[in-house]
Amino acid sequence: MALKDLLSDTFHTLWSHKLRTLLSMFGIAWGMVSIILMVAAGEGLRVGQQKQMQNFGKDIMIVFAGRTSMQAGGMRAGRPLNWRDTDYLQVAQESPACQYVLPELEGDNTPIRSRYNNATLLVVGSLPPFAYIRSIDVAQGRFYDWGDQDHGRRVAFLGSEAKKQLFATRKAVGETVWIKDLPYTVIGVMRDKSQNNSYDGFDVNKIYIPFSAMERDLPPKPPELPNTVSHLLATPKSVEEDDNCQWQLRRSLASLHRFDPRDRQAVSIWDTVEEARNFRVVVDGMKYFLGAVGLATLFLGGLGVMNVMLVAVRERTREIGLRKAVGATSRSVLQQFFMESMMVVFLSGGIGLGVAYGLCGLIDLIPMPAFFAGLIPTLRSALLSFALLGAVAVASALYPAHRAARVDPIEALRFEPGG
Repeated sequence: MALKDLLSDTFHTLWSHKLRTLLSMFGIAWGMVSIILMVAAGEGLRVGQQKQMQNFGKDIMIVFAGRTSMQAGGMRAGRPLNWRDTDYLQVAQESPACQYVLPELEGDNTPIRSRYNNATLLVVGSLPPFAYIRSIDVAQGRFYDWGDQDHGRRVAFLGSEAKKQLFATRKAVGETVWIKDLPYTVIGVMRDKSQNNSYDGFDVNKIYIPFSAMERDLPPKPPELPNTVSHLLATPKSVEEDDNCQWQLRRSLASLHRFDPRDRQAVSIWDTVEEARNFRVVVDGMKYFLGAVGLATLFLGGLGVMNVMLVAVRERTREIGLRKAVGATSRSVLQQFFMESMMVVFLSGGIGLGVAYGLCGLIDLIPMPAFFAGLIPTLRSALLSFALLGAVAVASALYPAHRAARVDPIEALRFEPGG
């Protein structure tokens, strides 16, 4: 039988049993929709969380001073630690796996005023690379630079919400803000950013000044010493160097402050790289589980197609016998039933794929929470789904087609439907 005739015959046969065909197609289409949507949801969660982590900082570690829990170098356990303003210099030299090591000094509940309003805000002092590693983008003006740091200039960079509190909709760059009655010139305003975690408050609500100016004008309050800092910030040179960077930080700080580098309570490190790695394991596990559920749905749809085709073989036994009696070969019968199953599976799979991508596009038009990037279907999931669909198609088509081809024409002509 020519391919054109085979396709035409297959189409007419399926069209003559529209309800049965549609019900068979629904199972396969729903399986494809399930796989694509579930994997897309997992990918959207992963991408959304990754963006949030990047908004917080670029592979950043926040190094907090704690209290020793082990004796080391003749020093007792239980000793409180504080990082000094010069620690970062030696730590940076002794930590080749780290790209940046910066001090950070904070002044909480600091009274701030402009010509238009007053506020109580968090003031942060660090070095110029702070803006890069903490993903602080400039909307207006500039962030402070090394010249500002070296000369201890009284310049301020405002978070987007801090700017609104102090200046509302007015221009802020070039204006003066008084931090504890000391005049600071506003040199820039931060671009607004979403943030779902923090160690000291959202960045949009802060004011940023050079570390040298912070130490001079807003030193730590007693009982802390004037040369202490709130914590250190560090970033590895690459994700692969993350563990080495963290160990080198501990070892260098242990040498400076005379504690055991294995003492986890002496140094507490919030490692966003490790956190992102652990979160990805969870998300990947969830994505694989959801994909497995969709895969099971797809195989159930394939079983449905197989059952329907077996029923079709039984219903059309006399037709098969008649065709074989007038010269049709077992091969041509097998081809027809195989083509019917394949057409049902691939047509319904294509419809399911189109519906899934359309739903993803429609749902993505809805505003999403900050941690969720929407439904993101991947090319890999689409290709894998079609590969699985091909396996399901062959599995659901071969057995009914083979059974139809083995029908004995004499017995088939004697067959009575329902008998």
